[in-house]
Parts: sequence; structure tokens; C-alpha cells
Amino acid sequence: MLKMMRKFFLFCNEKNRKKLYLSAMLGVLDAIFSAMKIPAAFFAITAVLDGNITGSTYIIVIGLMLVSTVGKMTVSRFSSMMQTEAGYDTCAGKRIEIAEHLRYLPMGYFNDTSLGHITSVTTNTMEQVGDIATRAIMIVIQGSITTIIVGICMFGFDYRIGIIALISIVVFMLVNMITNRNVNRVAADKLQSDRDIVGAILEYIQGIAEIRNYNLISRNNARLEEAIERKKKNDIRAELAAIPLVGVQMIVCKLAGVVIAGASLYFYFQGTMALNYTIVMMMCSFMLFEALDSAGIFAALMRVIGRGVDLANEIMDIPQMDIEGEQITPDNRDIHLEHVSFAYENKKIIDDMTLDIKENTTTAIVGPSGGGKTTVTSLIARFWDVGEGSVTLGGRNVKDYSFDSLMENFSFVFQRVYLFEDTIANNIRFGRPEASMDEVIEAAKKASCHDFIMSLPNGYDTVIGEGGASLSGGEKQRISIARAIMKNAPIIILDEATANVDPENEKELTQAIENLTREKTIIMIAHRLKTVRNADQIVVIDKGRIVQKGKHEQLMKEDGIYKNFVSGRRKAVSWKIA
Repeated sequence: MLKMMRKFFLFCNEKNRKKLYLSAMLGVLDAIFSAMKIPAAFFAITAVLDGNITGSTYIIVIGLMLVSTVGKMTVSRFSSMMQTEAGYDTCAGKRIEIAEHLRYLPMGYFNDTSLGHITSVTTNTMEQVGDIATRAIMIVIQGSITTIIVGICMFGFDYRIGIIALISIVVFMLVNMITNRNVNRVAADKLQSDRDIVGAILEYIQGIAEIRNYNLISRNNARLEEAIERKKKNDIRAELAAIPLVGVQMIVCKLAGVVIAGASLYFYFQGTMALNYTIVMMMCSFMLFEALDSAGIFAALMRVIGRGVDLANEIMDIPQMDIEGEQITPDNRDIHLEHVSFAYENKKIIDDMTLDIKENTTTAIVGPSGGGKTTVTSLIARFWDVGEGSVTLGGRNVKDYSFDSLMENFSFVFQRVYLFEDTIANNIRFGRPEASMDEVIEAAKKASCHDFIMSLPNGYDTVIGEGGASLSGGEKQRISIARAIMKNAPIIILDEATANVDPENEKELTQAIENLTREKTIIMIAHRLKTVRNADQIVVIDKGRIVQKGKHEQLMKEDGIYKNFVSGRRKAVSWKIA
């Protein structure tokens, strides 16, 4: 329990850790104020039994009860507020820390780790930790301290009752340790099922169009239902692991109270304990085990806090790319790859590649699927770090740049566009939040999306769904291009940007790309002949190597992948239904 508590304290930032330490100290005061009821009761009972109730007795008893009640109320309020603030603020801040940490992880992490895992940790897990930590830590600390102080008082009144109380506490702690072990045994499975169900729901929602299109509803429903069933079973296992033993804890507390009360009466009838002591000991037994029972119930939840902290720390412990470079503005934007190799999970993707891309030229990258085309652009933009060799921009290794200064040189237009659940204007100015509305409109016009934006109910203030779900593919693509135009970076990377565009949007999209790429360095991955043939150089990549390089006319004279690629495209274009 102490280990879990310490783990959460270390999880907090310094400001919130101080709040938790201060609240723990206030917990000691809270327990002392609670324990003040014992001497107040002792004085009152003694005076009644002796028939010696005086004005001073009233003052002492009422004074002690008043200090106890007012002190406990005041201390509990401040202690609860500090622990609540520390718990929720820690988890809110940790979400932001995780987001910032993810920003500089290699892109390979996101290919390897499900979106469901990240989403579950930053939402469900952090919410559970925040909710439980604010209650469990407060109750466990105060319950434990109250138990210690009341136990000390019992030893002070009668060491025999103190020994019985100590034995009862030891038995209780043994049961509590077994409870914690049982909970810990199933906690990992429960949290895994929490992650799995989030991943299954996200996969189902994001792929709903394909699911319907290919009539896979029953199969995907079954997958989702399996995740729900696993979560239900693991939730029940988690409850069953704790509930029986929590019940045993409660029985131990109740029986211990009965034993102490019985022992006190026995000692009284034996003439070895005064009546006033007997009554006070019976009262103490209820105070002692009420606090202990509450602490024991919430102590089992400390495992959930510990496991949640571990999951968040696992993400935070993933090594970031070295982003602490210099703020560099290169003299030119020449790009050079020198004997670059890159492997992912022991599979070599790029093998000893050397390539020059001159400033203000267009380089088209073509080749079979899985050959390494997208990986090359990712290495250039440092989404991944090379395994061997080097990538330079303007004569400087991309690792010399701070990540932010490197990104200032690149704009990207991907085949799959992601738009944020915000206004269209804010999506366009994403790369330049300070841009004026006039600049937003100018970028939209260059991207050929001004007209369709103005036809929307609220124009540029129209809020689009998450991922741009309320727009067509071509519309999303043009807004993405407007965003890139707004950034005005000198190097543009186009990754299959026109691959899945419908014919109605193709003309507008082509014009938008021309406006985006004017007087820029262009690196494009494309399968369409007309977007490739006018490139300054065409690079053919297969199995991680450059197998052909040159202009269209030159490569058409060579037998190889490019000539076969062009021939295949021409046949596809000329194909007609008889």
C-alpha cells in the first residue's frame, strides 16, 4: 500500500506532490481531532459515575468536543480540497505530458501501437486514477493515522485491550494483503480488456463505411461483441477477486470490536478494570475499526492507481527522438541521402540508398507497393531516424536541426487527410494560428475550395466532424492543401495525394496542387502518369533500393519497372467496355 502511494506521489509534479504531503500532515491533525472525543467522553463518564459534575467538567467536556468537531471539519475541508485538486490536476497534466511526448516519438511507434491503447490510457485509465486517487489516498491515510492514534490511546488506558487491538489489526492487515494480491492478479487483465474494447469501438466506427460496403457487419459485430464480453468477464473477475475478501475484512473488524467489548466487560466483572475505562474502551473499539475498515476497502483500490501510473509511465518511458538540435535556417533546400539504410523490427526497408534532390525541383518516386517509397519521405522529414548513413538538408544533417525548425521546411499532403473537429477556418490556419481571416480566404481560393466552403451553412465558421467526416474526399483534400499553402513551407511532400479522388474533384484538386507547389521543392509519390512524366527526376524504388533514376524520356528507353509501369497505365486508360 505504501509502495503504491509513493508511486502516485512520484507520479505527481512538485506542486501537486506538496499538496499531497500537506494533506497527509493535515490527516494527522484530523485523526488527533477525532481522537479528542476519547478524553472528552472519559471526563464526562467519570464525572457522571462519580456524581461529581461541576462547571469545570462542563467546560472541559464541551471545550474538547467543540475543538474536536470544529477542528475536524476545518482540517477535513482543506485536506479534501488539496487532495482532490492534486489528483485531478495531476491526471489532467499527465494527459498533456503524454500528448507532448507522443509528438516526438518515431512514427513507427504509432504503427506498432493501437490507437485504442493510447486512447484508453489517456482517457479511461487517467480518469480512473484521478477519481480513485482523490478518495482512496485521503481515506487510506486518514484511516491509517486514526487507527494508530486510537490504538495508542487504548494502550494508554489499558495495555491488555491495546494488545487485543494490535492482534486484531495484524489479522486485518494479513487479510488486506491477500485481497491486494488477488486484485493485482486480475488488474492487468482488466486494464487490457479496457484497452481492447476502446480499440474495437474505434476500429468499428472508423471502418463503418468499408464494413457496410463489403457486408462485414456480422463479422465486425462479432469482434466488437467479443471485446465487450471479455471486458464483462474481466470486470466480474476483478469484483469477485476483491468482494469476498473485503467481506472477510469487515467480519474481522466487527468480530474484533465484539472481542474488545467482551474483554472489557470481562475485566470489569473480574474487578481489574474500572467502569469508566470499560465504557471508554468499548467506544474506542468502534472508532478504531470504523477507520480501519474504510482504509482497508480503499487500500485494495490502490492497486488500480499503481497499475494506471505504470501504464502512463510506460508511454512516457518510450525513447523520444533527439529533438534538442539547433534553430537552423538553411541557405538552400538541397536534400541529400548518403548510403541510407533503415530497418523496422529487423526487416530492412531501405538498403544503402544514396539520392540527391535539388532545391526547386520536382522528384517523383514510383515503384511497387511495399518497396519503401513512403519510408524514404519519412526519413527525409525525420519521422524516423536512419539506421545507417545520413540525411542532410541544406548541407546540415537533419539531426542537427531542432525538430520544430526542421518541420518549418516541410508541408505534407497525404492520401488520407485528417481534419480536426473545429471550424474550417481553424483547420486551414492550423500551421499558422495567428493568420488573419483574409489570409485564410486567400489560401482557400488558391486551393480551389473557397466556393464550396461558402456554400456551407456557416461558411468558414462551419464546424466539421472529427476527421472531416462531414466532407467528401476531394473537399477534405483541398482543405488540406489550403492548410499547406497557408504554412508556405519551401518543401512539399505529396504522398499519393490524388490517388482516390473522384473525377468531379480532379480538376480543382490538380489546380490546387499547382498553386501549392509553385516555386517549391516537390517530392511526390504517385501512380498517375501525368503527375510523373514532367518531373525533373523520377526515382524508381524496389525492395528498398533505387533501381532506376532519370527523366521520363530516358527511363522509357530502358527495360525495367518504370517502362512496365507506364505501359500498364496506358493500357488501363485505353481500356473500354465493348
